[in-house]
Formats: sequence, C-alpha cells, structure tokens
Amino acid sequence: MTGPLSGLRIVSLGGLGPAPLACMLLADNGAEVIRIERAAGISLDRGDTMLRSQQIAVVDLKSDSGIEKLLELLKTADGLIDPFRPGTLERLGLGPDRLHEVNPKLVIGRMTGWGQTGPLASCAGHDINYIALSGPLAAIGTEKQPVPPLPLIGDMGGGGMYLAFGLLAALIHAARTGEGQVIDCAMTEGSALLMTAFYELYGCGRWKDARQSNFLDGGAHFYNTYRTKDDRFVSIGSLEPQFYKLLRDKLGLDGAAYDDQMDQASWKDLKHRLEAIFVTKTRDDWCELLEMSDVCFAPVLSMAEAPEHPHAKARGSFVNLDGIVQPAPGPRYSITELCGPQSPRHVSLDDILCG
Repeated sequence: MTGPLSGLRIVSLGGLGPAPLACMLLADNGAEVIRIERAAGISLDRGDTMLRSQQIAVVDLKSDSGIEKLLELLKTADGLIDPFRPGTLERLGLGPDRLHEVNPKLVIGRMTGWGQTGPLASCAGHDINYIALSGPLAAIGTEKQPVPPLPLIGDMGGGGMYLAFGLLAALIHAARTGEGQVIDCAMTEGSALLMTAFYELYGCGRWKDARQSNFLDGGAHFYNTYRTKDDRFVSIGSLEPQFYKLLRDKLGLDGAAYDDQMDQASWKDLKHRLEAIFVTKTRDDWCELLEMSDVCFAPVLSMAEAPEHPHAKARGSFVNLDGIVQPAPGPRYSITELCGPQSPRHVSLDDILCG
C-alpha cells in the first residue's frame, strides 16, 4: 500500500455506516485494514465501496479459539474499531483492560450513536435520532417541519470522519508515548460539533431558531436552489456583497428592492421574483451564463450526473471499481500519493498470523 498511513494496521469488528466509512478512509490513505466478520457469508460480488482496499476475515468470536486468534492479531495491530453497543466487547471477554494487557499501545475506537455512558447509551438509534438530539435536524427542512437529510451528518461526518480523526490523534499519542487508549466516539456529539458555527450564531443573536428564516437555511433569496425551465435545479450562493452584485448584474436585478441584501423582511418576496426568473431558462442555459463566474453558482447534479461533470473528470474525482462509479480516494498529497482503490478480498486469519 502507498499513502501517508502506510505501515499502520487497523482491525475492524465489522459494523455498518460510520465504522466502515472510517475504515475506508484509513485504507484509502494506505493503512492495512482487516475487517473481522463473525460469520461466513458476506458477499463481495456487488463491490461494497466502503470495504474497498480491505481484507475480510471470518472469525467465530463466540469460540475460545476465535477469541485467541483475534487477540493474537491485535498484538500486531495499531488500532481496533469497535462498532458495537456499549458492553458488547466486555461480554465477549475483549474489554479494553484485557486488550491493553495484550497490546499496551493499542488504540481502541468505540463508535456508537449515544456514547458509552449516559441514559441512552444502551438504546438503539439511527442517524435521524442522533441529529434530532444534537440540534441539526431541527434546523433542516421546511418552515412546517424538519426533513430528514441523507445520513451524512450523524453517520458519516459526525460518526465515521469523527472516528477517523480521533483514531489518528490517539495513534500519534501512542507513537510518542507508547500509551494506547480508548476513544468514546458518539454520533450525537460528533454531529453537534459540526453545528458549532451555528450554535455560535444562535448564541450571538444572529440565527433564528426557526427553519428557512436565516441566510444559510433556505430563507434567503441569494442562497437557495431554483427550478429551471426543464424541471432541473441550480444553486446560488451569492453571500458576499461583491458576489451578490455580480448576481444582480448577470440577472438584471436593477430594482431598489434588491439593494438591502440582508433585509430579511424582503427575502420571501425576492425568492418569488428569482423563481420567476430562473424558470425562464434551462439549466444548461444558466450554466452557460453563470457557471464560470464568481456568482457562486453550480447546477444541482444527480449521482448519475456528478461524475460526468467536466470539473470532476478533469480532476479524476470519481473512479470505477467493480462496475460501481464511486468517489476517488482522497485527499491529495504532494509526496505520499494515493494509489487507486482495490477490490476487497477474503483472507484467512491464519495466513495473516503466519505472514
């Protein structure tokens, strides 16, 4: 493997959503990631994107021999990712104390929705519940009600990326001190961290606790999406005065009603005016007029369209692995260049231990 994390060995105990995303990021960046499945039968025929560049080994964690094999593997590991509910590892006889007896430098990343402690720690939940509790869901949607976004805020940003960051921070500490530790990574807290700037705005009186009444939540005419003549959509983000001026110039918004950009009382009326303007041309027409300017404009592309955009093609932002078009590994490094993703593969844990 190449990449800045080459030489690291991470063991993952399976799981869905955030833990596999963290593992994908680590593997993309050169770490050796070994995913432990507790039962045979996981199929790689569909090319699971978040398992790319990883090794899959089946281990029976309900047997003494399986536990011993895993402990032997963990002697050589830098990190372990635990995606289970609190207490599961302990019931398997694999609590942090025992693991650190085997490998004092081991970093154990525990990924849950609610955290390892607290009244909700043992309860089931999903992204929608975690971001409901931490604030983001209440701020997203229409004036009438919150609308569940894709599970990017809790599961992916506040979960998988939060875990990957914490794991790497603890690995740096372990490399410097020889001391491993446990990371309590909760999606409720990770998603709350993503809201830090908005909590600041709210605390300063610059953000209303009501959907579509603020400058970044669909309330403003200059930061919104608009339907086009061909029933597609474009996005406008002309926040700064110079970009707003350019938007006015390009669209011919000459009336005095547009002069006070931050007059919230006028936003709803101005949105209606812009809706009437954008529906007069197709999305491609608007791209021709606005795309290469500083208006802060982009067409709203579907997953089928995004990989075909000229900018994505020029940068190689997407790759095709096992017949599935997917985002390419990243970010991009000037020295430790990343290799392309590889298909996940089944391996024998005995072979890894002997190797």
